[in-house]
Amino acid sequence: MSTATQGATQSIPALLSRNAAQMGNLTAYREKEFGIWQSWTWKEVEAEVRAMALGFLALGMARGDYVAIIGRNRPALYWSMVAAQSVGAIPVPLYQDAVAEEMVYVLDHCGARFAMCGDQEQVDKVIEVRDRVPSMEQILYLDKRGMRKYDHTHMNWLEDAKAEGRAAHQRLGPELDKRRAELTYDHTCVMLYTSGTTGKPKGVVLSNRNIIEAAKASSEFDRLRPTDEILAYLPMAWVGDFIFAIGQAYWTGFCVNCPESAATMMTDLREIGPTYFFAPPRIFETMLTQVMIRMEDAGRTKKRLFDTYMAHARKVGPAILDGKPVSAADRANYALGELLVYGPLKNTLGLSRIRVAYTAGEAIGPEIFEFYRSLGINLKQLYGQTEASVFITQQPDGEVRNDTVGVPSPGVEVRIAENGEVFYRSPGTFVEYYKNPESTASTKDAEGWVATGDAGFFEESTGHLRIIDRAKDVGKMADGTMFAPKYVENKLKFFPNILEAVLFGNGRDRCVAFINIDLSAVGNWAERNNIAYSSYQELAGHPRVLEAIQSHVEEVNASVAQDRMLSGCQVHRFLVLHKELDADDGEMTRTRKVRRRIVEEKFADLIAALYGGEDSVYTETEVTYEDGRKGVLKATVELRDARVFNTDAARMAAE
Repeated sequence: MSTATQGATQSIPALLSRNAAQMGNLTAYREKEFGIWQSWTWKEVEAEVRAMALGFLALGMARGDYVAIIGRNRPALYWSMVAAQSVGAIPVPLYQDAVAEEMVYVLDHCGARFAMCGDQEQVDKVIEVRDRVPSMEQILYLDKRGMRKYDHTHMNWLEDAKAEGRAAHQRLGPELDKRRAELTYDHTCVMLYTSGTTGKPKGVVLSNRNIIEAAKASSEFDRLRPTDEILAYLPMAWVGDFIFAIGQAYWTGFCVNCPESAATMMTDLREIGPTYFFAPPRIFETMLTQVMIRMEDAGRTKKRLFDTYMAHARKVGPAILDGKPVSAADRANYALGELLVYGPLKNTLGLSRIRVAYTAGEAIGPEIFEFYRSLGINLKQLYGQTEASVFITQQPDGEVRNDTVGVPSPGVEVRIAENGEVFYRSPGTFVEYYKNPESTASTKDAEGWVATGDAGFFEESTGHLRIIDRAKDVGKMADGTMFAPKYVENKLKFFPNILEAVLFGNGRDRCVAFINIDLSAVGNWAERNNIAYSSYQELAGHPRVLEAIQSHVEEVNASVAQDRMLSGCQVHRFLVLHKELDADDGEMTRTRKVRRRIVEEKFADLIAALYGGEDSVYTETEVTYEDGRKGVLKATVELRDARVFNTDAARMAAE
């Protein structure tokens, strides 16, 4: 990047000014409120951000202050991050569904002076823990419903702060312009906390250089443009949402659409029809589950039509999408399928206009991945992490595979250590872990190489990276064969009935598994089969449900047995957990990653019973209700054996 270009784009506020000047009348943000889409152009966004920034100055926000942003995806909360950057402060987005106790650590650790809350619920959380966060001085809120009787001594409605800023623009304007002009490529852009899979979350400091260079390279890689549309629905505290809804949006000038609520997300997705879309595997899994549930309820003719054309799509769809040669007859049949099945299905899902779609965060089941690509949706995989400003590897168009995560992203170097761990360095590499020099030094060396903690290798024939599992989770069975739990868990999660799976077996002679059923899918099946149930626990223990899950486990075992390297990871025994794994109970992160160590400790009695050969076990589990109260869930869980296959027999059966 030239010095002149860098000067015009050295910070997110600078990019905003550029967009307002060069594409001021293009729509920058939309939000659905009360059933109606509201729109803002880049010029209007710049005016809103300036008013907020002046309001922040009026409240005394100083350079280097940390500003907690808590709430669902709303344009005003995104603007508040840019407004904070404009006055030299540092935004720190938090997970809106985190309980107050979880927020204490982050608020105190970063020393937040200000909290920008979306609504009364988030304000209440901050007030609840304010006594334990001595740095907290001011709370601002966006939605004033329910806030009239609160003590406003150290609290302000955002609109009032903006009005005060506008009124003082002559006095504060020069100071704001001065602070914005001070921002450089090396100033901190945002601080994002890791999900804390193995311990306390770490504050990842990302500079303007990190975010803008990563956004620039990735936007050019996929030829993103100002006319593109995205739906911003993922947690604002997650690095992916920040890079897509702020980094890439401000670099390319495309439109960010915010849904009315989490409950209306799928409806809003259909109405917007984004051209650029990102979703973690669980979203694609949920969408596919809903499709399969609906097809089970469809008439015989529709079901036969769907099955026939989907079989054809799986055969030729990915090849057509990648521009590979396909016979005229197959192409014509696919075109008819597009008219009768694929087109209407994509329209129902809101994916009709997709040019580029990505999934990451967890490995996606190969069958799920191929389902979407067979429909003609350009779904690709990327590999990244918070410390990399997302992008480490991406899949180029025409080189998309379900078992790799692509080639190094532009400007990124990747190497594999002798023990198989993946290392990278790039312009997006984080500055440091906040107040944690030890972790910074152990993760990033003096030359800028970052340890990912993942095990993988490059395929010699393609140059694509394959990730096996988290390096710490890859182990060995008692007989020395490889233990890679994610490989098996992802195969299990392909089945619509299975929401989550956790495999155990490191250092043991065989593997066992915990399984969570998908309540919507299994509940729909129960309804169609006139099976009454009153709770998740009752349905999870139903004999016919256990039989169905057992057939899925054995089908996966047959598949795993065909892989000589991982055939030892077949599931010998399993149980269906009496409760769903939940972030509120500490069993998962807010990004829905299983905290394997905590699950292993919490359900040690169930693991012991699985290895002890028992047929059932009584257990009591502490749970957290939505209102924060604790309770105890009591259950007798049935344990089952699953058929396992030897490698040769499995290969012969497959052939």
